[in-house]
Amino acid sequence: MNLLRNLTGLAMGAALLCAPELASRSDAISAWLNDAELQRFSNATIDGRYANGKPFTEHYASNGRLNYVERDMTLGGHWSITQGTLCTIYDYDETGGCYRVMRVDTNCYEFYFVSRTEQAAPGPSDGKPRWTARGAIQGQSSACRDEPAV
Repeated sequence: MNLLRNLTGLAMGAALLCAPELASRSDAISAWLNDAELQRFSNATIDGRYANGKPFTEHYASNGRLNYVERDMTLGGHWSITQGTLCTIYDYDETGGCYRVMRVDTNCYEFYFVSRTEQAAPGPSDGKPRWTARGAIQGQSSACRDEPAV
């Protein structure tokens, strides 16, 4: 009987220790990041992969400038938070745009394209965001996978 009570106590203790981790993971997959939450990218560098598997790195400087690197290509530009989207607008290149961002793990974010310009953000209300990439902030452990969670 004591053995059963001890095992039950250990199991309950382990469940309580794991509860915060489980709660943070379920909270992580709940909704688009809002403007305040998107601030976590200020002065951060993201290592990511596009839907096609191509890797990229992008640094969001705290002054609003950005630096994008993809294989042998480097682009400069600016980034902003506009109506719940993270916008990356490149100098002399029209491939940037505005993205809804979802945290899918402690340090894993998915980026969903919604508009080409800050003026068009957050995009049409009836439009479905298109999964574009997944990435993690450099210097922190990550469990990112290469496929979308949604």
